[in-house]
Amino acid sequence: MSTTVTRPDGTSVPPAGPSSITPATPARTLTARRRRPALLGLSIALVATGGLLGAYAVLATGQHASVLALARPVTEGAVITDSDLTTASITLDPAALKPIRSADRGLVVGKRAANDLHPGALVTKDDLTDAPLVAANQQLVGILLKPGQLPSSPLAPGMAVLIVTTPTQDPNAPSPIGAPPTMAAKVVRVGAPDTTGALTLDVAVPATDGPVLAARAATGRIAVIVAPKDAG
Repeated sequence: MSTTVTRPDGTSVPPAGPSSITPATPARTLTARRRRPALLGLSIALVATGGLLGAYAVLATGQHASVLALARPVTEGAVITDSDLTTASITLDPAALKPIRSADRGLVVGKRAANDLHPGALVTKDDLTDAPLVAANQQLVGILLKPGQLPSSPLAPGMAVLIVTTPTQDPNAPSPIGAPPTMAAKVVRVGAPDTTGALTLDVAVPATDGPVLAARAATGRIAVIVAPKDAG
C-alpha cells in the first residue's frame, strides 16, 4: 500500500518507489585467471599439430623414386646408348612429372631420341620414338662429301639438311642465274671420315628426289648445309 505525502502548500508528492540496487559483480577467481594461459597453450599446440599434419599430407602426395636422366646431349634421331643415361632420385608429382624409372633402363637403350635431349633432363616416354628415319615414301641415298662440302660442326641422325647443287668449275660454262637448286633431306647415318677427312653421309629424301640426288652426288658438285630446326 502506498502513502501520499502532503506538503505544507497543499501539493502532494507521490511516494518513492522501491530503490533499485545493482548487485555487485563477484570478482573473478584466481582459478579462472589461471585457466586462460592453459587454454592458450593448448590452442597453439593444436595449430602446430594441424600444420604438421598438413605438411605430411602434401609430402605424402608425391612418391620418392629413382628415375632416368640424361648424362650427356643426345641429338634428335640419334640412338640412345647406356652411357647417355644416368639416374636421379626425386619426389614425383603425379599430376606433372612422369619420367621413366631407372628399372626400365633396358627399355630406353636402343630407342631413338624424338627431340634434342639435354644433360640433366629427365627422360620421359615423349622423348623416345620407334619411327624409322626412312619413311615408306622416302629413299636412302649415300653421298660422298669432302671437307668444305659440309659444316665442320658434327652432323647427327635426324638432322634436317639442305643439299645444294654447286656451280661447275668449268670456266667456259655459263654463269648460273638465280639461286642454286636445293633439296631437303634428313640425316640417317654419318660415316667415319677417312684419312683425307672425306666421309659418306646417308640421307633420306622423297622417293621422287632419290635418283636426282644420286646423279648430282656422282658429279661431286654438292654441298650440305644445316636447315632451320622446323625444316624437313
